[in-house]
Amino acid sequence: MTQQPPTFSVHQLVYLWLAVLFVASLLVADVLGVKLFRIPLGFSFSVPWQEGSIDAIQHTCGMLTFPITFLLTDLLNEYYGKAAARRVVWLGFAAGGFVFLVVNVALAMPHWDVPFNVSAESFDQIFSASRVMYVASLSAYLVGSMADIWMFGWLKRITGGRMVWLRATGSTVASQLIDSLVVTWLAFSVGRTLIPGGGEPMPMDEVLKAAATGYLLKFFIALALTPAVYGGRRLLERRFGLVPLPPG
Repeated sequence: MTQQPPTFSVHQLVYLWLAVLFVASLLVADVLGVKLFRIPLGFSFSVPWQEGSIDAIQHTCGMLTFPITFLLTDLLNEYYGKAAARRVVWLGFAAGGFVFLVVNVALAMPHWDVPFNVSAESFDQIFSASRVMYVASLSAYLVGSMADIWMFGWLKRITGGRMVWLRATGSTVASQLIDSLVVTWLAFSVGRTLIPGGGEPMPMDEVLKAAATGYLLKFFIALALTPAVYGGRRLLERRFGLVPLPPG
């Protein structure tokens, strides 16, 4: 008798694709995070914690995909539960750790000095200089994602499963605050203390100011992603027949 290969249900396949998109978004964010961008606003405004006015959006290119991880965490939490959402977060963390290990092995490999190869200086400048930021962002991601999952479930329970916008946006806004503080503190304060030649550690008051500025952008991104949460729910329910789990 020929054994048939195992088959997957629609719900299992959806979970698999959401997990793959989650891990891909995280890894792309960590790799691209070394590049900073600046987009002029055309106007300026002031905030209490920063000297001078803000006249541009400035952040890392990791913000192109990193907010997607919080959107997917909320959808996974909504339809598969906290345990399933945490499993994907740990998968992303393990994948990020694996990438970090491979990058360090690549940095240690002997360079082939030929014209058609990338220069050793260029490769080291990108990947070696970004190791502290990579570890900081990966650690902040783990703390922030776990906080997002807990906050989402708590808001869902106290609202009785109503007000999707509140638990989706509220959990992301709160967890992004933690993420901004942790990544800034690790990258510019603790990391520079532990890594020789990392530069002068940033004072704690400056860490709080820098984290607040970065959080401001993440706050508006979280608000902008709220319609995407409703769109994702509609897709999962109408196209794939998923049903939101009851509160608790």
